[in-house]
Amino acid sequence: GLLARLQTSALTIRTLSSSNSFSQNIPSCLWKLGRLNHVAIAVPDLEKAQSLYKDVLGAEVSETVALPEHGVYTVFVELGNTKLELLHPLGEKSPIASFLQKNKTGGMHHICIEVDDIKAAMTELKKKKIRILSEEPKIGAHGKPVIFLHPKDCHGVLVELEQA
Repeated sequence: GLLARLQTSALTIRTLSSSNSFSQNIPSCLWKLGRLNHVAIAVPDLEKAQSLYKDVLGAEVSETVALPEHGVYTVFVELGNTKLELLHPLGEKSPIASFLQKNKTGGMHHICIEVDDIKAAMTELKKKKIRILSEEPKIGAHGKPVIFLHPKDCHGVLVELEQA
């Protein structure tokens, strides 16, 4: 009697613990956060900022690219493990123009993190009550779909997610 009950209990515990570890291997979401792609910095003088990183600090700096859909000029500074994106307003309606009105000397504007499935990320983040600043992804500076998450839902940080 007692030996049979102990063997049954041990079998039950083994079954529960193995099924528990199986459920722990199932991902909690259908998309995965990847590497930091870049940190974006709004700058009031793009040429001076380019010169700082290229001429003073010796970094590899891209040419200036206009992104009218986003209302910005962008320049990328290569850092090896990530990039800095220098942002300057393109037109009066640029979100960077309003940022620079509040921050005259410039400053960090957003961070960009890669995701493996931007559509799945959007679906799940909406379910988790994270506001996305556009209905659909837009094509970003790297030619890939991007979305921005509301800073009030991300502890004061504007977060850009980019399809890896």
